[in-house]
Amino acid sequence: MGLLLPMLFTIFVALVGGLYVLGVFRKRRPGEPPLDKGLIPWLGHVLEFRRDTFKFLERMKKKHGDVFTVQLAGNYITFLQDPLSFGAFVKESRKKLDFNTFAEQMVYRVFGYVPIEEDYHILHSSSNKHLKGEGLDVMTEAMMSNLQNLMLHSVSSDQKTWKEDGLFMYSYNIVFRAGYLALFGNVPHKSEGGEEQAKEKDRSQSETLFYEFRKYDQLFPNLALGVLSPKQQWEVDRLQTFFWDAVSVQKMKANDNISRWVWDMHQAKEELGVKESNINKYLFVLLWASQGNTGPSSFWLLLFLLKHPEAMKAVREEVDKVLKETGQEVQPGCPLINLTHEMLTKTPILDSAVEETLRLTAAPLLLRAVLQNMTLKMADGREYFIREGDRMGIFPYGDVHLDPEIHPDPLSFKYDRFLNPDGSKKTDFYKAGKKVKFHNMPWGAGVSMCPGRFFPTNELKQFVFLMLIYFEFELMNPDEKIPEIDFRRCGLGSMQPVRDVQFRYRLRY
Repeated sequence: MGLLLPMLFTIFVALVGGLYVLGVFRKRRPGEPPLDKGLIPWLGHVLEFRRDTFKFLERMKKKHGDVFTVQLAGNYITFLQDPLSFGAFVKESRKKLDFNTFAEQMVYRVFGYVPIEEDYHILHSSSNKHLKGEGLDVMTEAMMSNLQNLMLHSVSSDQKTWKEDGLFMYSYNIVFRAGYLALFGNVPHKSEGGEEQAKEKDRSQSETLFYEFRKYDQLFPNLALGVLSPKQQWEVDRLQTFFWDAVSVQKMKANDNISRWVWDMHQAKEELGVKESNINKYLFVLLWASQGNTGPSSFWLLLFLLKHPEAMKAVREEVDKVLKETGQEVQPGCPLINLTHEMLTKTPILDSAVEETLRLTAAPLLLRAVLQNMTLKMADGREYFIREGDRMGIFPYGDVHLDPEIHPDPLSFKYDRFLNPDGSKKTDFYKAGKKVKFHNMPWGAGVSMCPGRFFPTNELKQFVFLMLIYFEFELMNPDEKIPEIDFRRCGLGSMQPVRDVQFRYRLRY
């Protein structure tokens, strides 16, 4: 009997502790948002959330209103779904909400990189220096050179023969490879015996890299959520090892034309004593962060233009006008055009079409850790108490991008949605009679806004610009419907289609 009581007490404590971990005792306190724990202890709603984030959050909003707390795999996350109150979320992100915790956990789980304290400063410093202003001019030139190598290397061959491909794979392939070469450098001419041989090796090596990247990209949603099967985990391990070598410091140092953006960050980490093996993993992070979304966005933009002739006509006329103003033309025997960053600043119609494409297809999920007990103040005066240790999140895709009050007819592609009648950029959007500060959020907001967003925007515009001036292209089936979005990638940036769309292309001259 003397031993039985302590044993029972130990079992009781363990049982209570287990129930606490499973969230059984979590109750809504006065002043807190509605609490929905789901039916499954600890897991809560995570299965539905993983299956379709957009539909799940829409269902919760209808049930609880525009602020609610849900349980997802042991975490309690308060979602804010009132666009007029997003400013409060961004403001508190500088004080009581933490972004770095999630970023550090993600890059370690997905890329194997062990973060250092100086990462945020190094990334923003290098991005501000090399992906804006004069630095962006240099990157635009590098991207242009590599796009021409990949897209136009066979211009002297059978020029008028139609080629067929999947529009998604073609767009992703070209943009990814050109971006990779612009950032990580080119094969030196001397090492291959000449310029043309070096360019051929750039094409072959980048092709191999892209197809390995696609394998990783397809595993990414499950990897990010931590739900890989043993077979998938084995493949992830193989691919990580491949990329840690493919974009390693030693491989990069053997190249010419390495971007200052990548080089400066590598150098800063070296000076801080970071192991080279960890820097290699960080370079893989940079590859994915810079190239994982632009290719899919390029696909969507070209597809929307193909399906909307009035949009294609307007953008093509603008591109031709910009080219003509520089005195350049695309004709047999003429030199390849020099598409500069300055030229890309004179395309408001294309800019609007790009922004509209991102509104319809980019779905970032902004999550923060709650560092201390706080009061969330809504735009209409309501206040909610948020607990320390919980998380907060916003999902702009459903709450802003597809809000019919902010963007009428939100599911339709309107190439001029972000243009005023006089052709200037439109920035004033309203909800409930009040101006919305955040009317389109493909790059996030606040401390987590993509610091290098100007470069991928340029990549996207350069690719489409070249397609329009050099090629005729059309859908194999003009009546083919736009494919549905694969919502399993919700929260991870640019979404991808559930299937590819076949098209054909050939040189215009």
